Amino acid sequence: MHGGPDKRLMLLILSVVFAFLYVPISVLFALSFNEGGLPTAWTGFSVKWYGELARNGEIMRAAFNTLVVATVSTLLATVLGTLLAVGVEIRRRKGRFLETIIFAPMIIPDIVLAIALLSFFSLLNVTLGLHTIIVSHVVFNLAFVCSVVRARLKTFDWSIVEASQDLGASTVVTLWRVVLPGMLPAVIAGALLAFTLSVDEFIIAFFTAGAGRESITLPMQIFAMIRFGVTPEINALAVIVMTVSVAALALSQRLNRGGLPGQ
Repeated sequence: MHGGPDKRLMLLILSVVFAFLYVPISVLFALSFNEGGLPTAWTGFSVKWYGELARNGEIMRAAFNTLVVATVSTLLATVLGTLLAVGVEIRRRKGRFLETIIFAPMIIPDIVLAIALLSFFSLLNVTLGLHTIIVSHVVFNLAFVCSVVRARLKTFDWSIVEASQDLGASTVVTLWRVVLPGMLPAVIAGALLAFTLSVDEFIIAFFTAGAGRESITLPMQIFAMIRFGVTPEINALAVIVMTVSVAALALSQRLNRGGLPGQ
């Protein structure tokens, strides 16, 4: 039978790859419910470590900071990235140089972008804090939002824009009443992607946060805790962060493929 051994080999390779990717995550998930909190012995099912998280003031403060940074940076990056996507798509026939510099933050290593932003803030004598993390995340997320929205605009019917202008609508009205509804699923998908990246981002936040504990985000808090060993609280916290990130990313992919839910 042709293709039999090759098919089994491909399934074996696929199984090994998936096991390599998801077995550690499964172990982490299981250990977050281990009553004893020991990585070597299962002592019973318990959710007490999630309760411990709620009583940990430092973790709650870091979670609040992360929520503030992710929400504000997502809103700013979504608005600016959407406008940028429309402008770049309209001018796409006038050269590729603009696209190259716009998407540079996506391909530049995070450590390089972090150092560049830190140098920029130092040059301007800006005091580091949550506001500099927010600005940095906007710079980081802008290209991702623009990329997602542009993918939607590739199939957008621009003739309805011309029809709107022929009927006397202004540019602002056309953008708000015609263009935005057509690309709304991509805008929401880009926002969810930006939120996910902002919640998970560590390197840029670490470089631009400053010295005060009032600007520590959740990934930074996890890094500070894990230097003394992996505790059950860290396992539980990692599961929560992973769940939020996966849910937002899955919804983003769903919107980017098929439009708004129910459509």
